[in-house]
Amino acid sequence: MSKRQVFFSFEYNKDNWRAGQVRNMGKVDSSSTFSDNDWEEVKEKSDSKIKEWIDSQLKMRSCLVVLIGATTSGRKWINYEIEKAYELNKGIVGIYIHKLENSEGKQTTKGSNPFYNIFIGKDRERLSKYVTCFDSSYNSSKYVYDDIKENLEQLIEDAITNKNSY
Repeated sequence: MSKRQVFFSFEYNKDNWRAGQVRNMGKVDSSSTFSDNDWEEVKEKSDSKIKEWIDSQLKMRSCLVVLIGATTSGRKWINYEIEKAYELNKGIVGIYIHKLENSEGKQTTKGSNPFYNIFIGKDRERLSKYVTCFDSSYNSSKYVYDDIKENLEQLIEDAITNKNSY
């Protein structure tokens, strides 16, 4: 099975280090991982330019992977990425990363489900009803890392398979 091209969505300032661990697991196509310079460059742009960049990136991907930290839920650009991925009929999956250590060796608290306040369809159902959020049962950062690495490809495949059910 070839590695999927995915778009990683995360809160840059707080979770870049944790997100980097997942992005560099080697489980997705290398074009899915942007350098930190790319992120820095994008966030300096106007809102319309940021949207344009997100749109162009998501079009090329088969799945949106939202890396959920303590304060990911409800953030403007993360909401936009989720809504755009839904609109483009991409697979969508969440992975809690709060138990991965940051650059200072610290874990953080579990954040809210970012799909809970996104409403879809004519019945305005919560997207959280349909999107899986993987939360490792381990507490040690090393075991959490291994658990995510072991499950990441299957979570992405399941998200792509399930995209037509919501």
